[in-house]
Amino acid sequence: MAKPSQDCATTILVTELWGLGDLALAVPFLRAAGKSMRVTLVAKPHAAPILARFAPGVELLPFDAPWTAFRGKYRLYRWPWGKIAGLQRALRARRFDFAVSARPDPRDHLLLRLSGARRTLGFPRRGSGILLDQALARPANPHRAEHWALLASALGLAIEPMQPARRGGRRVVLHAGAGQPARLWPRDRFETLAGELARAGWQPEILDDSFTGIDRLLEKLDSADRFIGNDSGPGHLAALLGVPTFTIFGPQLPELFAPRHPEASWIEGAPCAYKPCSDYCRFPEPRCITSIGAQAAWKRVSAWIEA
Repeated sequence: MAKPSQDCATTILVTELWGLGDLALAVPFLRAAGKSMRVTLVAKPHAAPILARFAPGVELLPFDAPWTAFRGKYRLYRWPWGKIAGLQRALRARRFDFAVSARPDPRDHLLLRLSGARRTLGFPRRGSGILLDQALARPANPHRAEHWALLASALGLAIEPMQPARRGGRRVVLHAGAGQPARLWPRDRFETLAGELARAGWQPEILDDSFTGIDRLLEKLDSADRFIGNDSGPGHLAALLGVPTFTIFGPQLPELFAPRHPEASWIEGAPCAYKPCSDYCRFPEPRCITSIGAQAAWKRVSAWIEA
């Protein structure tokens, strides 16, 4: 991707403060914006290797927002107020033309407003429309990627459709990790899947959260011909790399967060009145995902992987 000239007249601030999967879904927008604008992204530090690979022209301002913590997020006395003030100064110094967020989150919208950008765009929630110069109606398709597509349209940007290269090998990477316990399908069931894959002539390799380093993970995923994993960041990164994905969903919904690959597939667990539950399970175990048996998953995987 060609980098924009440093004298680009238009500057834009983009916020994506959450996990790897959320960031991966933002990459097509970042690449589209980078063709004609000077783009600054506020995101967690883990965004650096993602941008280096997929959107090298984007400037990163790393910020670990305290409200994205899984627990204790509103213990305000523990917030890094000095870093928050420093971020605001850095944003205002850049004098952005636009500031955008695809997340319907008033906290994001307050950050956009505090940046001093000339025009803020986003999807209002709980009265946050007063912080936005252009409040957008949510898309009919609720997937997060569609929110980014609508933002791109509002700015006159074109997101290029994915055209993944054909991967004709037999290597399968399975990732048994996830950011939260409620999204973890039991490890022994991944091992059962790996055994079935090996008997079917595939070459499986199981990874988990002990496999650290995003650069290493990207290299491993890029070597795969298929990917199988939990509803977590590695699946979205695999899709970005053009690898067909199969996702095991628990507390979240595929229509909101399935990896964006034309050959993506998935299996959902037991229904629950609280889905999507943001990973706070009310029960002794997350039956929404532990209800998926290894053989039920293999039946779906075998049909998908040979398709």
